[in-house]
Amino acid sequence: MNGTVSGGSHDPFSADEIAQYRSETSGLENRVHLNSAGASLMPNVVLDAVVGHIQLEADIGGYEAADAATETIQEAYVDTAGLVGAQVGRLAMTEHATASFVTALSSVPFQSGDVLATTRQDYVSNQIQYLSLAERFGIEIVRVPDAPEGGVDLGAMEQVIQRRRPKLVAVTQIPTNSGLVQDVYAVGAMCRDHNVLYLVDGCQSVGQMPIDVEAMGCDFFSATSRKYLRGPRGAGFLYVSDRVIDLGLQPLFPDMRGADWVDSDHYQPAADARRFETWEYAWALVLGTGAASRYAQKVGLGRIHARACALAAQMRRRLSTLDRVKVLDHGRELGAIVTASFEGHDPASLVYELRRRGINTSSQTRIDAVIDYDEKGVDGSLRISPHYFNTEDDLDALEGALMEIVRA
Repeated sequence: MNGTVSGGSHDPFSADEIAQYRSETSGLENRVHLNSAGASLMPNVVLDAVVGHIQLEADIGGYEAADAATETIQEAYVDTAGLVGAQVGRLAMTEHATASFVTALSSVPFQSGDVLATTRQDYVSNQIQYLSLAERFGIEIVRVPDAPEGGVDLGAMEQVIQRRRPKLVAVTQIPTNSGLVQDVYAVGAMCRDHNVLYLVDGCQSVGQMPIDVEAMGCDFFSATSRKYLRGPRGAGFLYVSDRVIDLGLQPLFPDMRGADWVDSDHYQPAADARRFETWEYAWALVLGTGAASRYAQKVGLGRIHARACALAAQMRRRLSTLDRVKVLDHGRELGAIVTASFEGHDPASLVYELRRRGINTSSQTRIDAVIDYDEKGVDGSLRISPHYFNTEDDLDALEGALMEIVRA
């Protein structure tokens, strides 16, 4: 097994380390998994955390198991907060990234005529939320244009913030439909300078690269567990800033574990991020998120990012040599998601044929990112998303299978 990723800088992992991480991931025994942007493979310690708590619930009862795991649950909050550089009291656990994103949006007191500034690189679920806000509250959605090299034009974003004074700026750090990495730190500095609320969608970046929400300057940061973080499905989290708490912002439909009821008609919101949480949780998945956060930090987010991006860059080079294949990623900085279109081949069919050969990828259609795919002139893409546990042998297997499918 090659310990160096060819065509890039020296691999931050030794061959022995990669072998170890692969041995700690039972799902790699029989499959090539290149779908971490969809749902990555859980390491065994995460699986043990989830299954262990479910077994405890079966043995002693759900409420009793939650009480017995109080200390371990608190550790999950601490480790997940540490993953993104947040204080524990500023982290709320959620069901998934969309729930985090929608909860954050619902807490912003929009009024008719307000402006929400965003980019042209949002997933369909985010765009639907913007359109719903425009219809319900009469707000204006301003989509800041892209720079020629790809990604939001920072100069144009600053002009929009200065001239339009948006109630909220919302930016996706890594779009789900592209290898692009947007400069959310630069946008955060603009929002701080002009006292504008700032929401970052970190669905694809958590677990893929180092994250520091304080340095980012965001007021909300939404994330999921199942993608590059390598946690379980059905779990996510939301970071909220001190300013959000000080302003008294809270979800539109509160179901808060930390609320103090004054009387039948009034309640006092929790003094921390618990105001964004619901009462009912799959605590096994929260524990799995904590285990995944610990595991990622032990491996090292900087090293993870370097290797995953190097593998993705190599995959783009390989695809660019194939006939009738168009690599779709462009931007000043590219991450570990690779998207490509294959002339004469439906992406979903490619995913099916690859899966039959034991190789996991995913596909997208135009509706997943209408603005981006229309500009690229394609109806969708095959999405390949390597992680640090992948090897050049995995890329060889994918390339060979694609050549076989396309030629057939």
